[in-house]
Amino acid sequence: MAAKVKAIVKLQLAAGKATPAPPVGTALGPHGINIPQFVKEYNARTAALAGQIIPVEIIILADRSFTFTLKTPPASDLLKAAAKVTKGAAKPGPEKAGQVTRSQVKAIAQQKMKDLNAVDLEGAEKMIEGTARSMGLKVVEG
Repeated sequence: MAAKVKAIVKLQLAAGKATPAPPVGTALGPHGINIPQFVKEYNARTAALAGQIIPVEIIILADRSFTFTLKTPPASDLLKAAAKVTKGAAKPGPEKAGQVTRSQVKAIAQQKMKDLNAVDLEGAEKMIEGTARSMGLKVVEG
């Protein structure tokens, strides 16, 4: 018989640099799982992605065991890297923080496809373009 799911916790952590301190400790402590074990496994699985924020979904079972799934980095982080900016515009409408090309948007959409609720790649591209616009990034041809 399969163990019963006690909780699902979602966190966004720096790849390879998670520590038992908050936010990890505060999110996982109440569920009674082995926090150092989680931190060690997470850091080992994300070591190659250092410098990125990697979302993780932790499924905690009733017997205090856990499994976790790594997701793709947030679209905003990927867009900032593509546009070579540190942050989006304060007023996204009139103010532009930078620009990304359609080919960069397509590459990001392909990378994020498994985590988006888009039916096809075209829909995923439109989602990424919307995120870019809301950050004050101009999408240009190319």
